Formats: sequence, structure tokens, C-alpha cells
Amino acid sequence: MSKIHQAFENGKAFIAFITCGYPDLETTMACVREAQKSGADLIELGIPFSDPTAEGPVIQEASLRALQGGVTTDKIFDMVRDLRKDVTIPMVFMTYANVVYSYGAERFISACREIGIDGLILPDIPFEEKEEFLPFCRAHGVDLISMVAPTSRGRISMIAREAEGFLYLVSSLGVTGTRESITTDLSAIVQAVRETTDLPVAIGFGISRPDQAREMASLADGVIVGSAIVRLLAEYGKEAPAHVGAYVRSMKEAIR
Repeated sequence: MSKIHQAFENGKAFIAFITCGYPDLETTMACVREAQKSGADLIELGIPFSDPTAEGPVIQEASLRALQGGVTTDKIFDMVRDLRKDVTIPMVFMTYANVVYSYGAERFISACREIGIDGLILPDIPFEEKEEFLPFCRAHGVDLISMVAPTSRGRISMIAREAEGFLYLVSSLGVTGTRESITTDLSAIVQAVRETTDLPVAIGFGISRPDQAREMASLADGVIVGSAIVRLLAEYGKEAPAHVGAYVRSMKEAIR
């Protein structure tokens, strides 16, 4: 069993997404440590991929820059080993199927266990195709995190019934990125999940402001923020960690 459940044990969880290697791995490590110190309950580490189909322009650009800078999966594994010397909160990888396939699925997932990664999010893998990875995840104690979206409709209960770690609720149609408002009837989706499982639900996509985080946390067990954090990295570069820490603090305060 992974330790993802720990992220949700002390109230609403704040989950911070960071693209690995943007602008460099040293800055990534500093941001993760600042996020933990500032109250993040779980870190979602994005392994860059050339065609990140779920991502909007902010994270697409970060992924491209990281790849151009020479980031590799093995370098990211080494980075996590270093982080695990003092980062105690749960951490998960978010990446794409081809990254795992090309590395070798069992080799990749066993390495996740060895370095201290608790879960894996693969947004381009439909629920019906998760068996490609699920046996390896279960063998090595890495949660394969499922996603539901406004288009999931009648499949919500089916997905929730077999979910692990936490259920990732995509707030809006489209790709990641900040949004002025989130108009989806998320309460109905959360209710459908609650009728099936007591697994925590975290809402992501489009959340960037404290008021949005507060609203989403009133519906679910946690909120996920990525593009707003990666935008700070784009703006401040190597000086970003302090700004990321301050941002995480403000968002965590909003959902307490």
C-alpha cells in the first residue's frame, strides 16, 4: 500500500504539480522542498514528454524546455532519490504512456517503488486499457491513479470502484491551464463517486486562485494546481522556489 492516503488525513489536501527539469533539476528540487515546507500535502512530478496531449501551453512549453535542457527519466529518478533524503510527503509521477513503454513498464514501475514514488498518473491511458500497467503497479505497491472528467458520465461509478490512491477529477473540458471560472457541475460528479467509494477525490485543471481553491475544496477532498506554479517558474527561473513556496502557502491557507 502506498502512503498517498496520508495526504488527506489532516483536512483538505493541496497537491502541487511541478514539471521536472524546468528550468533545471536543481530548481525542481528546491521547489519541491519549498512546497513541502509551505504546506503542500502531495507533490505531482511531471516527467516531460514531447507530445503532452493533456497539457495547455504553459506546461507544454515547460516540458519542451526541460527536454531541450537534457532531462531524462533516469536523471529524474536520481533527483527523486535525492529528494527522498528529506521530503516525506507523498509524491507521484504524472507522465504519458510512451514514456513508460519506452523505458519498459515493469522496469519503470519497479524503479518508482525503489526511489519512493507512491503513484502514477497516465492521462492518455483510458480506463479500459489500464491493464497494460496495473499488474506491475500492484506488484510494486505503486497506485495507478484514475481520472474522471465531465464526459465520463455513466462510467464514473465503474472508474471509481477500481480507483487507487485518490481519484483525479478533471474540472473542465480541454487541457490544463488557468481559467477565470469553473462552471462544470462538479458536485454531481463527486456525489456519484461518493456513492461508490470512500477514496479521496482531488479536483484539478483550471485552479489558480485562492478563491477557486476554496470553492473546489468545499466539494472535494483536495485541489491540484499545476499551470499557475509552472508559470512562476517561467517568470522567475532559478529564483522561483521562494515564490512557489509563498504561492503554496496562500493556497493551503485558502483551503484549511
